[in-house]
Parts: sequence; C-alpha cells; structure tokens
Amino acid sequence: MRKIRSTDTKPEMRVRRLLHRMGFRFRLHRCDLPGKPDVVLPRYRLAILVHGCFWHQHPGCRHARLPRTRQNYWLPKLARTQERDLRNVVELNRLGWRTLTIWECSVDKLDKLEAILRRVTAAPQAASAEVI
Repeated sequence: MRKIRSTDTKPEMRVRRLLHRMGFRFRLHRCDLPGKPDVVLPRYRLAILVHGCFWHQHPGCRHARLPRTRQNYWLPKLARTQERDLRNVVELNRLGWRTLTIWECSVDKLDKLEAILRRVTAAPQAASAEVI
C-alpha cells in the first residue's frame, strides 16, 4: 500500500499534459479547497478530480472489482472513500466551484476527453459534478 501514489499518478499526468497542450493554465492540489482537487482551473472555477476506478469504485467498470479476501477491511474502506468524494463535491459546489470527475479508465480516450473539457470550459454556467 505504501507504493500507491496519491499525487502525480499516470492518469492525472495524462490529464495535465492534455490541459497544457490545450493552452489551459491550472493549479495542482489546492489545499484551501475541500478534498485537494487534482487539477484546478481558477479562471473557470472548475475543479477536476481524477479518480482511480478501484479506489473510488467506478460503477460498472471492470477495474472496480472488490477483492475476494479481507472484505471486512476493504468494504468499509472503499465505502468511506466514496462518502468522502461525495462530501467534497457537495462542499465544492457550495463554495461556487464546478467539478468534473474523470475516471482512470476514460483517460485513454484523449479526443473524447478533449471535447468534454472544451465544452465544460466554453459554458461556465454548465452543470456541476459532470462525470466522464
């Protein structure tokens, strides 16, 4: 577990490289925002959360399978992560930030991801908590 990274993960780095290539300037892991979002676009008041499919239990994803052993440990741990994610999104919305959740399994589809990022930043009043 010690080798599991919380920052600068491969999916997060791919999203950051794409944003930089698209010409966006952003901040990373802002401590003053709930949950320290992975990427923050202050100009658009947009917090981007890059979630790992297993750790955040992406519904319907093949990478989000529950472990067969030690379920008395894993089930509560993964449930707490999901509850914390929901609390953070609600708190960000309350503070006037929009959120975009990008799942690890969707980071490979860069053209789709780019189109969604362009749409979200083009319409600043768009709905929050959009999930890719």
